[in-house]
Amino acid sequence: MTQKPPLTLYLAAPRGFCAGVDRAIKIVEMALQKWGAPVYVRHEIVHNKFVVDGLRDKGAVFVEELDDCPDDRPVIFSAHGVPKAVPAEAARREMIYVDATCPLVSKVHIEAERHHENGLQIVMIGHAGHPETIGTMGQLPQGEVLLVETEADVATLDVRDPAQLAFVTQTTLSVDDTKGIVAALQARFPAIVGPHKEDICYATTNRQEAVKAMSGKIDAMLVVGAPNSSNSRRLVEVAARNGCGYAQLVQRAGDIDWRALEGIRAIGITAGASAPEVLVDEVIAALSDRYDVTQELVETAQENVEFKVPRVLRVPA
Repeated sequence: MTQKPPLTLYLAAPRGFCAGVDRAIKIVEMALQKWGAPVYVRHEIVHNKFVVDGLRDKGAVFVEELDDCPDDRPVIFSAHGVPKAVPAEAARREMIYVDATCPLVSKVHIEAERHHENGLQIVMIGHAGHPETIGTMGQLPQGEVLLVETEADVATLDVRDPAQLAFVTQTTLSVDDTKGIVAALQARFPAIVGPHKEDICYATTNRQEAVKAMSGKIDAMLVVGAPNSSNSRRLVEVAARNGCGYAQLVQRAGDIDWRALEGIRAIGITAGASAPEVLVDEVIAALSDRYDVTQELVETAQENVEFKVPRVLRVPA
C-alpha cells in the first residue's frame, strides 16, 4: 500500500450558510409544514442545487415567474429579493405569499426608496442580470436606478443631475472591487450620498476576510458553492488576487480537478453563503482519501446573527 502524501488543510471560518440563507430555507420548510405540499417558490430560494433539490424532494415547486403559480397555493419569494411589481401582482391575485428576502437586502431596498423620496437618482453597484440587482432596481420606477458593474462604467454614466445622486450596492460583491468603484463615483460626483452602513453584508465580508487570511499559506483553494452564486465566485477571485496559485469553485467533491492539485502541500477550503456544511464534509472526505490530511482552522470572525421568520409562519394555519 503506497503512503499518502501529506497535506495541510486550512479550513476557513466563517464559511457556508449565513443568517439570511438559513432563514430562507427555514421559511420554505415551515411553509410546507403549515400549508402542505406543493408550495411554490419563485426562483431558486438560494443559489445552491443541493439545497434546492432537497426542498424539491419535500414538496417545493420552483418556478421562474409568478405566472407559473396557481392562485390557490402559497408562493415564496427568494432570498435575493424581488421587484415591487411581484408582491403587488400576488396581492392582486389574492395569493398567499411569503417574502424570504434577506433582511440585509431589504435594508438596501429601503435605502433606495428613501433616497428616491428625497429626490435623488440612485446608482447601483452590482452585476447585471443577478436576481438581487433586478430586485433592487425594481423597487423604483424605470430610470431611477442606474447600474454600474466596473470602475470603467462610472466614466460613461449619464445622470440627471450630478448634485442629486446616491449609491447602493449588491450585498454579495467583492469588498475590494467595490471600494474602487465607490472611489471612482466619489471622484466624478463629489456630492454623491453613500449608505449609512456598508451595503455589502457581514457574511460576504467575513468570508472574504477568512480567504485573505489563508491565501498566503496555501498552494490551492477550493470554494464550495454554485456557479450562479455571486458571493462564492467572489471568494475564488479573492483567493487568486491574494496570492493563491490555484482557486476552483466546486459544487460537489466530484467536481474537483485532481490534476490541478498534483504536488500541492497546503490547501484552503471555504464555502459560499448558500453552501451547506455537508458539502464541505464531502470535499474534506475526498481529500482524505488521497492525502494524509492535517486540519487547521483559520478563524477571522465569529457570527451569531439570526433573523426571525415572517409572522405568518409563526401563527397556526
